[in-house]
Amino acid sequence: MLVLAVESSCDENSAAVIRDGQVLSLVTVTQQVHIPFGGVVPELAGRSHLELQDRNVQQALSDAGVDLRDVTHVAATSGPGLVGSLLVGHTFASALSTTLRVPLVSTHHMEGHLWSVEIDREPMPLPFLILLVSGGHTLLVLVRGFRNYEILGSTLDDALGEAYDKVGKLLGMGFPAGAEIDRCAKQGNVNAIPFPVSMRDQSYNFSFSGLKTAVAYKLRDEPQWSRSELRNDLLASFQFAAMQSVLEKAERAAKNFNLRAIAAAGGVAANSALRAGLKKIADELSIDSSFPAMKYCADNAAMIGFAAWKQLASGFPPVELPVRPRWPITELQKLPAHSI
Repeated sequence: MLVLAVESSCDENSAAVIRDGQVLSLVTVTQQVHIPFGGVVPELAGRSHLELQDRNVQQALSDAGVDLRDVTHVAATSGPGLVGSLLVGHTFASALSTTLRVPLVSTHHMEGHLWSVEIDREPMPLPFLILLVSGGHTLLVLVRGFRNYEILGSTLDDALGEAYDKVGKLLGMGFPAGAEIDRCAKQGNVNAIPFPVSMRDQSYNFSFSGLKTAVAYKLRDEPQWSRSELRNDLLASFQFAAMQSVLEKAERAAKNFNLRAIAAAGGVAANSALRAGLKKIADELSIDSSFPAMKYCADNAAMIGFAAWKQLASGFPPVELPVRPRWPITELQKLPAHSI
């Protein structure tokens, strides 16, 4: 099975080739046009995808050393995401599948992130707990099998990655700000500022808007914290509070369910504090922990192609769907479960 995959849900345009679950090539281009705006501009994202999609597909095929005629399936992200961006990649993939007379596999963006923990690794032991954390999503999911997902908790307001970007914007950092904040936080004192740890209740839900506001008020009332000699302490304190909220929920869920592993995926899964914290929880409970390679944390087509391959290998038929800007991952369980 040779899958050609494209991903265009937000501001990364990506193409990849996957053969029987092995990534042969991956080309990902992050659009630079949004940097002056401090966030993704949907119209500009769609235009940029139009310029990049064919070029990246050609490069992925060349890097993999395969001919387009060898492709057996085409996969594309159909949601969730920005509708204009989704349409570019999905329409391209649909036209290509029609031309090649091969099936199109419409793939869920977050399901791609979820199974990215298996790329270039052994299959995850079931059941496992996974944190899906990015600029648009924060989900705590119990995974009992392919398409057998239970959302234990989600954010009630800002996603974790969104909170990082907004705090970065307050400090004049570039977009996205997650990696830079993580680097600065490593050099700071986590106890410098007692920022509140939100949602210390019995639910598995998250909230990050209050923490973001607390940082904004601190900078407004005590602007010295924005100076370079104090910034690392502020960011370390912010990151500690944000991650403490996430890790407390994950640890309680891990203890309350009979799990064999704990994992994280999505852009924020590249964060060093999150990885270290989840690994510590797993080690204390004597269960496995797993995280995608860094190149598979940000949006990429390898995870889309891998999820499509896993779908087909698990006996689920290829399904072509319209793009869906909003698409809960649990709705995947309503799709056909077996090939006819």
